[in-house]
Amino acid sequence: MRTELKMRRRNIALLIAYDGTNYNGFQRQNPPSVAIQNILEERLEKIFGDSVELSASGRTDAGVHALGQVVNFFTDGRIEVEKIPRAASGALPPDIVVRDAWEADKNFSALHSAKSKIYSYKIQRDATLNPFTERFAWHIRYPLDVEIMAAALKIIEGEHDFSAFKAASSTHMNPVRTIYAAEIFAEKIFSADILTVKIHASGFLYHMARNIVAAVVEVGRHRLSLERFAQIFASGNRNLYPATAPANGLCLEQVFY
Repeated sequence: MRTELKMRRRNIALLIAYDGTNYNGFQRQNPPSVAIQNILEERLEKIFGDSVELSASGRTDAGVHALGQVVNFFTDGRIEVEKIPRAASGALPPDIVVRDAWEADKNFSALHSAKSKIYSYKIQRDATLNPFTERFAWHIRYPLDVEIMAAALKIIEGEHDFSAFKAASSTHMNPVRTIYAAEIFAEKIFSADILTVKIHASGFLYHMARNIVAAVVEVGRHRLSLERFAQIFASGNRNLYPATAPANGLCLEQVFY
């Protein structure tokens, strides 16, 4: 964020939810690609009457969703915070929503002030695709052993080097993270049989959550043993785990500050 923007009187923070299906991720893109940030900045500029440059808690990938994305920006606009969600609802497309708004401290940064995050990943395990969940869940027709999947998730709890779950192209980021909790549970959503994997961590490497889910699914199919899962995790070798899980099942649930 440019230094001159921080000279503005207000630091506004927003809680954002979005369906990422139709967007090329969160981070601003050059035309003709359209990202969540492009839309938010363009429409917020009209509401606040000046330029808007967002800082976000994380850059979700193309097709990934959010219930709890947090952004902040500096502005001299005078609109009262309690009026921002309603004003935004009239300016934004229906797949992007401002859930809440507040005046943040001048030192608050949605990105740098974040302490931990929760991501969830949904898997639909019915024989047929459910049209009410197909945008938000990975459809898997074969049986999954949920108990052994839960055991695999317990292996990755704690502070570890997560190189085995980073994107193949990711080389510069510190791979050490702490997973505070990783769980899997079944639920019914629009009559669909949904498995939800929920991971609370200090931070996530690029593709880390989706790579964890892909590996745990292989464990659930009994194509990867718990012992081998643990060995690959310890090795830090990304190439030994399966391909990344689809983006549509992933959702940024909550960010903690």
